[in-house]
Amino acid sequence: MRHFTYMSAAALLALGAAAAQTEQGAERPALPANAPVVSGSIEPDSVGIGDRFLYSIEVEKDLVQSVFFPSFGGDGSDSYELIEDLPIDTLSREGRKLKLRKSYRLAAFDEGIHRVVPQVMYADKNIVDTIGGADTLELLVTTIEIDSTSHAIFDIKPQKTLPFRLGEITGYIKWTLVALLALAALAYAAKRILKRYGKRFSDMFRPAPPLPPHEAALAALEKLRAQRLWQEGKHKLYYSALTDILRTYIAGRYGVSAMEMTSDEIVEAMRGVDLPRKSAMDLAQILREADLVKFAKAAPEADENEAAYRAACDFVEQTKPEEPAADEDADDASTDAKRMDDTKS
Repeated sequence: MRHFTYMSAAALLALGAAAAQTEQGAERPALPANAPVVSGSIEPDSVGIGDRFLYSIEVEKDLVQSVFFPSFGGDGSDSYELIEDLPIDTLSREGRKLKLRKSYRLAAFDEGIHRVVPQVMYADKNIVDTIGGADTLELLVTTIEIDSTSHAIFDIKPQKTLPFRLGEITGYIKWTLVALLALAALAYAAKRILKRYGKRFSDMFRPAPPLPPHEAALAALEKLRAQRLWQEGKHKLYYSALTDILRTYIAGRYGVSAMEMTSDEIVEAMRGVDLPRKSAMDLAQILREADLVKFAKAAPEADENEAAYRAACDFVEQTKPEEPAADEDADDASTDAKRMDDTKS
């Protein structure tokens, strides 16, 4: 069993010609005895221009016969616009007889009486033919006539100015005052809370103070270790990041423009800095190994990579500023207090 949408509506909807032949009494060609029986309907049969209507085609055929239903709106030449193409419904089945219905929701834009003969194309063995229904359907499309001669055309009226009334904005004023009072209460509560902790409103908008160079360097080294670059074979990226951390630390700790210097220039500049001998040797060794990796494509062993990392950490730890001991501060404070007591006595 096969049924398809096949040809355009302009080809299969014989509007005027088919109806004219029918009215003149022209005989239709004889059809095979087992040819499909076609009928149709239009609901409603009278619409206004641009209104929608339902056009249905019903076919009663044999199971082995193939039926091709028309299509609408394909090339823009149809008198109708397809709004919705409804699926084919099976109405009944009795033995080898099958009754189908194909419906279309259309809109008409041509005024007048449209005469429609429901037609389909069918194929059976070596026969391909077009079959129409016995009745011609009529659709009346009407429009609204506008008599412009009996009606005067007026210009657009100007905008009317109305007096201002305070009641129009009273609600806005009231809710604005409520919102301002709520914001003032929240600001006062926040100020009291911040004052309890020794803070002010301006402190909330101050940027966080930068970390000391040694703390920033140690944090960057820890992050570099977590990335596991050399373990993944990214030796150049690993040593580039390692030396950049040391260059940034040296620039922040000693004021040396290490980011713009070569390795030899950094080593030479650090000779004028009071460094522990081991720290100076570690720095030179790290920079030398990094140059071999970056420019000579060297691939150090795992223990060499770990040794370079530990040497960088040791360099930062051994050269960071010394923090005053808490005990010494307490002793100094107690000594000052004792001197003041002696002076008073």
